[in-house]
Amino acid sequence: MSDSSGRKPPSKPSAPFDIQDQKVRNIGVVFFGLVIPNAAGLIDNAAFTWWQLPLAYAFFVFVAFSIWQGNRALLFYIERRYNWFVYPIQKIILLLTANIVYTTGVVLGLISTWYLMIGAAINWWAIYITIAICVLCVIFITHVYETIFLIKQREADILKNEQLERARMAAQLEALKNQIDPHFMFNSLNTLTHLIEKDVTLAKVYTESLADVYRYILNSKDQKLVWLEEEVSFFDKYLSLLKIRFEESLVVDTLLDQGIDYLIPPISIFFALENVVKHNEISMEHPMRVKVLQQSESLVITNHCRPKKTVQAPSKIGLKNLNERFQLLTGRSVESHTDEVTFELTLPLLKVG
Repeated sequence: MSDSSGRKPPSKPSAPFDIQDQKVRNIGVVFFGLVIPNAAGLIDNAAFTWWQLPLAYAFFVFVAFSIWQGNRALLFYIERRYNWFVYPIQKIILLLTANIVYTTGVVLGLISTWYLMIGAAINWWAIYITIAICVLCVIFITHVYETIFLIKQREADILKNEQLERARMAAQLEALKNQIDPHFMFNSLNTLTHLIEKDVTLAKVYTESLADVYRYILNSKDQKLVWLEEEVSFFDKYLSLLKIRFEESLVVDTLLDQGIDYLIPPISIFFALENVVKHNEISMEHPMRVKVLQQSESLVITNHCRPKKTVQAPSKIGLKNLNERFQLLTGRSVESHTDEVTFELTLPLLKVG
């Protein structure tokens, strides 16, 4: 969306991630509160009594806490307003400036207070050393925080992309599954109309079988994969419709191993056989023989090639949609091979266990 000038509004930076750093902060504050005053020459352990020394170190732990907590708050504030990938230079400059200015101010103020508390002259060299050490430590720790932010952002982006991809695949799959070939509906109703005029009893049987077929289609609509035995059971019902329609003109031989658990996208064999019926001439003069065989972890569907004499060339949309469904659900493609005599279609199966 653009404003009236046609410019795109700046992207809204995301809030910083919740970092569980309480334990690290506690350890770090105590560590720096004990080490830095000794490294910078701010404290002479021999000059204090046994009860004064703990109070002195408690003060420097407070200094370390103020530096860490303040710089952490500044980092989170900047993180909320500047996206690293959108404003990298501005963010680096702003972070360095904030770290240096804030840390320098805290050290100057609190260490000067320290010298006033102990009644000693201010050792500016020790203060300069302390500022340098604290600034370097703050920059290093800020870098660690930023690295954690970037890692978490990367993980969040990967998760978001995976969620978007799953949503896209689900929408694409739903669209493909909704494309039940109108050719099948047209021929089914045509056959039913013919049977009602010719044989009412057979028309009733046909209607019941047709209802079973559509019941399975509706029930499997929300399923990505079904058991092979369920698909074969549905295929038998669909085949009974074709038998009524084509009688002895259509012969289908099946050899499937249902003793092993396999998964397959629903309505797959239906589409494969419907493709045979749609594109080939089937009559008493030219009967069609189809073989549905299981070879290893695939279903192989073979039929004679006897293309219908139509003006329009086949669109192959059905096979394209079938292939897309298999790619989305199994990661494997549907393979097809044709010559002057036969057409062979291979549907991959997913073996369970």
